[in-house]
Amino acid sequence: MTWLLTGGAGYIGSHIARAFVGADMPVVILDDLSTGYREFVPEGVPFVEGSVTDPEAVDRALGLGVTGVVHLAGWKYAGVSVERPLHFYRQNIVGMQVLLEAVAGRGIDRFLFSSSCAVYGTPAEPRVTEDFPTGPESPYGESKLVSEWMLRAVAEVTPALRHTSLRYFNVVGSGDQALVDHSPYNLFPQVFRAIAAGRRPTIWGDDYPTRDGTCIRDYIHVSDLADAHVRGAQRLDAGDPCAVAYNVGRGEGSTVREVLDAMLRVTGSDLEPDVGPRRAGDPTEIVADATLIRRDWGWQARRDLDDMVSSAWDAWQHAGDAGGGR
Repeated sequence: MTWLLTGGAGYIGSHIARAFVGADMPVVILDDLSTGYREFVPEGVPFVEGSVTDPEAVDRALGLGVTGVVHLAGWKYAGVSVERPLHFYRQNIVGMQVLLEAVAGRGIDRFLFSSSCAVYGTPAEPRVTEDFPTGPESPYGESKLVSEWMLRAVAEVTPALRHTSLRYFNVVGSGDQALVDHSPYNLFPQVFRAIAAGRRPTIWGDDYPTRDGTCIRDYIHVSDLADAHVRGAQRLDAGDPCAVAYNVGRGEGSTVREVLDAMLRVTGSDLEPDVGPRRAGDPTEIVADATLIRRDWGWQARRDLDDMVSSAWDAWQHAGDAGGGR
């Protein structure tokens, strides 16, 4: 059984690729390297450079004996998507269309989709289950939800297609010193860059109705997320039943100040964070109810906030910020 990992050269995808290899599950990687890194691809893993929006590249990758797909490729960052909606719709929605057409044409019957908690928007309650109403508030969140709909619609007319979508919460940490999150938009690299430059990190709003006034988010270690993908792929291979979507988080919330305090402690920095105004669209609190994936798959996140921060900092020190400006 060979799995195609689209976007497998990115920060999250490369961790998943290593987890599959470690579980003796052969993989092929398709990535256009727009945000991924060729050096993140494990040695010996077949690699096709190309976009999921390119039918020829998708066909080349699927032609390497692929029997299942983990679709990770796409553009993220909700704020950027507001500024570039058409780009996000093309990369995420058209990319899903091209991939599903190719999968259907080849009779591939296993599909695991990388979705996001952004499909919930600002929930009426802080702890969300999979049956909560969806209400994305950015083109990014919309593109993830539409992609879920597309996958379900194809499965309706292709009963042999086994599938599920994993709704990620806030992915951080590192499972390998060589795999660093260089994103200019994610919290951890933003704070690490500020500390390295001697600048105070910024907290956006400290007047929320939470235990310390800052927003609460569910952070999950990237290695726990990778383990969830292995478990999901194994279940699809075995023909075990899966729900149409699963939340993937720790089920515990950390405030932004708690996260920054942990980062400053681990890095040995004494910089006191600045406090800026609230950002529009930031919900006070959103935390995964991960009961369903624990019940169905026996999966549960194992690593805590200190593990996330210390592993990310070790990788950052090892690799520096190479490529961070891309």
